[in-house]
Amino acid sequence: MENKELKAMFGLGVQNDGNAQYFTGKSFLNRIVQPHDNIDYGVGVVTFEAGCRNNWHIHRGGYQILLVTDGEGWYQEWGKPAQKIKAGDVIVTHEGIKHWHGATATSTMSHVALTKGKAEWLEAVIFDEVSNVDSL
Repeated sequence: MENKELKAMFGLGVQNDGNAQYFTGKSFLNRIVQPHDNIDYGVGVVTFEAGCRNNWHIHRGGYQILLVTDGEGWYQEWGKPAQKIKAGDVIVTHEGIKHWHGATATSTMSHVALTKGKAEWLEAVIFDEVSNVDSL
C-alpha cells in the first residue's frame, strides 16, 4: 500500500510538539473544542504520519472515545492482540485501561478523540512485544 497524503476531515491542525515525547514519529493536533467552550472533556483530531504511534497510556478520571476518520492504524489494549482500525471505526477505552494507538507503516491515520480526564503516559511501544502486528 502506498503512503497516503496527510489529511484530516476536520483539518490537520499543528504539529503535536507538546506531546512529541509520548509519540514515535510525527503527529498533528487540531483542538476542535477549546477550553473557553467550558465543557468537561476535550475534543481534538490527532493525525499520525505513517508509522507514527503513541506510547502506552492510561486515562485517569474518565475515558477516551476514538472516531477514526481517515486512513488505517492499530489499537491495542494491554494483554490483548492489536486490532487494525480504519475510517469509520469507533474505539471506546474505559478508565484505567492501558493501551496505545497509531498509524500503520504504510498509511496515515486520523481520529477524533473525545477525552475526559487526563492521560498518564507510560513506556514506548516495543514492536517485538506487540502481538499479531506484522508490520507497524
